[in-house]
Amino acid sequence: MTDDMLTEAQRQLYASRLVELNIEHRDLDDVIRRLEAEPLLDQLQIRRLKKRKLLLKDQIAWIERQLDPDIPA
Repeated sequence: MTDDMLTEAQRQLYASRLVELNIEHRDLDDVIRRLEAEPLLDQLQIRRLKKRKLLLKDQIAWIERQLDPDIPA
């Protein structure tokens, strides 16, 4: 096993964290959609939620790369 390979325990931790992040990302999407439908928009709150959502997306992408790296043939 090389340094680039994950142990089964690491894979399970990443997979579990990936599920949590995807749920939070989906929940934020729902909250943002509801807030944008409100007559009195709180633009600052929406902007903060969108930033958090982007951070989650970056974390999700990083974990996905760890779980399934592009290994050159």
